[in-house]
Amino acid sequence: MRLDKYLKVSRLIKRRTVANEACDSERVTVNGRIARASYEVKEGDIIALRFGERTLTVEVLQVRENAGKADASAMYREVAP
Repeated sequence: MRLDKYLKVSRLIKRRTVANEACDSERVTVNGRIARASYEVKEGDIIALRFGERTLTVEVLQVRENAGKADASAMYREVAP
């Protein structure tokens, strides 16, 4: 699954266009490297999102095409930065 879609489905970012813009402005890294929106997310990847001064780091646990609000948080777990 594409990175921008994963960020939207997992509800880390509300809209896919916003996720795409975050990738384009180099605010998203995967496994320590700046990632493009087209990056194929795999289980075990470490994604870091920069929101201003704050950085959110998560590990991908599941990759699903669709997830309800309750299931979205089960797709990842927060890790220490």
